[in-house]
Amino acid sequence: MGGREAVAAVWRIESARIVGALARYTGDFALAEDLAQEALAEALVNWPREGVPRNPAGWLLTVGRRRAIDTFRRRSALDERYAVLAQELGEGGAASGRPQADDGDVPWDPDQIDDDVLALMFVSCHPVLSREARVALTLRVVGGLTSDEIARAFLVPTATVQARITRAKKTLGAAKVPFAVPPASERAERLGSVLSVLYLIFTEGSSASSGDELIRFDLAGEAQRLARVLTRLVPDEPEVHSLLALLELTAARFPARTGPDGEPVLLEHQDRRRWDQAAIRRGRAALARAERAGRGLGAYGLQAAIAECHAVAPSVEETDWDRVVLLYEALGRLAPSPVVDLNRAVAVAMASGPAAALSIVDELAASGALAGSQLLPTVRGELLTRLGRTDEARAELELAASLCGNERERAVLERKLADLG
Repeated sequence: MGGREAVAAVWRIESARIVGALARYTGDFALAEDLAQEALAEALVNWPREGVPRNPAGWLLTVGRRRAIDTFRRRSALDERYAVLAQELGEGGAASGRPQADDGDVPWDPDQIDDDVLALMFVSCHPVLSREARVALTLRVVGGLTSDEIARAFLVPTATVQARITRAKKTLGAAKVPFAVPPASERAERLGSVLSVLYLIFTEGSSASSGDELIRFDLAGEAQRLARVLTRLVPDEPEVHSLLALLELTAARFPARTGPDGEPVLLEHQDRRRWDQAAIRRGRAALARAERAGRGLGAYGLQAAIAECHAVAPSVEETDWDRVVLLYEALGRLAPSPVVDLNRAVAVAMASGPAAALSIVDELAASGALAGSQLLPTVRGELLTRLGRTDEARAELELAASLCGNERERAVLERKLADLG
């Protein structure tokens, strides 16, 4: 792998950790983002010429810290932050110019960085922000999602997301929010937003909304890792265990979701022997912990229960579709969403036939829900195909293909169109 390719690969995986760590060191979120970008620019110059360092992420963090010291010096603010930074690096390190391609000067501590990422999530989900702003900001700066990807998750225009993020940054700066995990007494009011962020990061990872890969394993894996950290931070919160259960049970199907060339494999065609049985056991254990709390399942718990129905079924035909329908109905009452209604329609099609499901989908279409998304015309096209209404099905699948941002999913839709003749 060349220097520039290595920079891109490391940045894609480690950018959130680096920004989080720098935010903790400087106490300034906007500055942390700038410092991280400066470190990235220096890597793009140095790595192709001098080679990739043994610890690339540690190299980037070292550069960011040194640039922080330089920034504070330029501001003539030799305050407590500068003293702490200078003490950590040593004056010689700060003044020694270009960092060496070596990881010995500043050890990369994964546990500490893990905490920094979670801390940055709680900071970004500060109650001074609206829930929408909390989630959008955190998805952007911690999850690394683009504004377009976040907009698709929220089903709103990209400009709306960009405005939310800009206002959120200004609000946090004006409020002088500290970059630290809040005490236990303050976590409850932020926890729901943090869970939403992890859920949406994983959702984008498990079914990428754009690009040429169906699954973004880096995003999905990071969401799982942070969910595990969160269960240790708040072990008595059942919905945290429910979210972890959902992520584990969903990720268990990853090995069978793509073929040898990365092409999507639909649920009915997956080789269930390839499903990760260890992940299924972990997911079911997490769901059992949530159920033992005795408070009833929340939104993530109901979704995890649906995922469990798939995980334990020997085949699509032997899945307990009636139970899946009931779970989606309960989820729709607890957390109403057009996506939930659409998924319920898919389950109804399996339990009661495509005609019953089509009436649900037609109601969604009439309401204008999911406009601009490929999800609704994809499902409607499939139902019409099963009902033998070929011309209408073709029109829906053509619309879905035109709206689909993921190349792999678009290829599936195009194959379905070709099968219609």
